[in-house]
Amino acid sequence: MILNRGDSCPVPNSCPDTSGTLPPCAGLAVPYVPFQQTGSEKYNQTDALSNGTLFPALNLPFHLKVEGGALPDTPMTELQALDFVLMELGHYLDTHPDDAEAFELFQQYSTLLSSVSSAYESRFGPLTRNRTATMGSFRWLQDPWPWDYSQNEVK
Repeated sequence: MILNRGDSCPVPNSCPDTSGTLPPCAGLAVPYVPFQQTGSEKYNQTDALSNGTLFPALNLPFHLKVEGGALPDTPMTELQALDFVLMELGHYLDTHPDDAEAFELFQQYSTLLSSVSSAYESRFGPLTRNRTATMGSFRWLQDPWPWDYSQNEVK
């Protein structure tokens, strides 16, 4: 049996709320989805990656855990943080397409990611197999992998 809004329990007074279990006629959930407002405060890219969200208002602690974990200070972490922020801003812009400030930030981070990716690749080699098409040769498997560089290691 499916109860619709406004329907009552099929057997009146048969759903006590003191038993500690979910009564059979109770709703399964009262959904609430928090969302960010236009012009919301934003974390910087490292804090966003560490906390799992770009928006402090959406950083809802799980079991009172408030602080995100410390991230290693490596070129790869910087790339991951920039990519994460772009993903978050893209999701935000899907629902707030008229937020000019967010779109400007999206453009700035896109440019920054492109620049940082190019610098990373010139130093360490291509990030993806497809990026080898822009290189002088297909050295995807010959170059050291990002985790082979000591400067990327967590100390």
